[in-house]
Amino acid sequence: MVRIGNSDPAPLFKLRAQPNDWHAEVAAAAKRTSKQAGKAPLYEAFWTRFLERVRIEHPDWTNARKPQASNWLSMPCPFKGGPNYTISFPQGGKLRNELYIDFGDADTNIALFEQLAAIKEEIEASYGAPLVWEELPGKRACRIADYGQGDVSNGDQFDEYIDWFFDTGSRLRTAIGAAARTLATITTPSR
Repeated sequence: MVRIGNSDPAPLFKLRAQPNDWHAEVAAAAKRTSKQAGKAPLYEAFWTRFLERVRIEHPDWTNARKPQASNWLSMPCPFKGGPNYTISFPQGGKLRNELYIDFGDADTNIALFEQLAAIKEEIEASYGAPLVWEELPGKRACRIADYGQGDVSNGDQFDEYIDWFFDTGSRLRTAIGAAARTLATITTPSR
């Protein structure tokens, strides 16, 4: 209680809690989620078309049958236990075909990435073009990728995007497959 001059005693409240940015954060997260959810049917339509063509043209790439509603699709690669080939629609109107290296352990990931980087010229010569080598500092995984232009919202260009994924995918598999055989004679990371 507090009294000012001859006034009646009054309670003295101390601020224990106040409004925070929780509402703003929830609204921003909902907006991001709904924006992505708005594209979910487009991704599902694209992956349906992609998987139909994979079953015909590259049946050894994946056993996946059910399309997903996300912006990426992973397929097996020669390095067992974590890495995979991933194709995706990253933000910014792009296409990406990559070897995504993630054994679940940053040191093991970087070890394979560095072994592959040591034979970068050989890999890129086999691929037929420069690749983007992303160590992804601050993240656990690494990637070796090629980028193209495209947006899943352009349904009339799905076949062109699939052609790009098939072209880059075939070349990446050839280059990484040869590198895997080379590294197998040296050493490969194990979990």
